[in-house]
Amino acid sequence: MIDFKKNIQSERVFLRPMQLDDFEGMVNLTTDSAMWYYFTADLSDAAILKKWIENAVNELHRKESLPFTIISPENGEIIGTTRIGNISRIHKRVEIGWTWIAKKYQGTGINGHVKKLLFDYLFKETDTLRIEFKTDVLNIPARKAMEKAGLTKEGILRSHTLMTNNRRRDTLYYSILKDEWKKK
Repeated sequence: MIDFKKNIQSERVFLRPMQLDDFEGMVNLTTDSAMWYYFTADLSDAAILKKWIENAVNELHRKESLPFTIISPENGEIIGTTRIGNISRIHKRVEIGWTWIAKKYQGTGINGHVKKLLFDYLFKETDTLRIEFKTDVLNIPARKAMEKAGLTKEGILRSHTLMTNNRRRDTLYYSILKDEWKKK
């Protein structure tokens, strides 16, 4: 199903499996604690970021998820990360998430471009039939981006996730099916 050594390249980004030494390139991009309000980990804390990367790389080695480091092919800078996770081989579904984009690259369309590349990979090169996304109901920019990408809003799981500020998040689920994607 998933190629856990997969690299994806376009004119705008290079996605490659995350590595432990990506910490050095990420640590200065994650220092703004406000970036993590809607995230489940406060990656502005270097120790938390390091553990987050270690967990992602361990999941990669166990073939439980495919975390990508997003790199600018123009200058080699790390732009952010995204991940294919919650992989269900039996049900042919995955989740895309754990995404963050460095402040310098926010608002440039990189996130949407990366999602399109992942849709193309998953629906053309694997047997994936369903891609899921979830976000905080309060995260209006993420919700707008998901709806702009043509995802279907499915429902809310109330008091679903504990956030970094001890707030309980209501989680909104979105998805896209292979048949829907083919029509786009």
